[in-house]
Amino acid sequence: MNRQELVDAMAAKAGISKVAADAAVKAFIDTVGDELQNGGKVQLVGFGTFETTQRAARTGRNPQTGAATKIAACTAPKFKAGKALKDQVNSSKKSKK
Repeated sequence: MNRQELVDAMAAKAGISKVAADAAVKAFIDTVGDELQNGGKVQLVGFGTFETTQRAARTGRNPQTGAATKIAACTAPKFKAGKALKDQVNSSKKSKK
């Protein structure tokens, strides 16, 4: 599912216009990004938690040449799924079999 398909599905499910659903998706993405950029986290009970993690600098390898290359330290976004989301995903797999 891409962004437009998500907007269409949200509009249909919530009974709102596609413009309003698109604005809601954009606002959600912007708000989560701003909070993570400021070092915070966003926790949606039952869905999951968006947070950041620190990655240390390390040495990587170019798979074509085998040459060593330095990979800089960075802050990376991370998502941890909540129990309700995990249960929903797993129950749908069982019912499809």
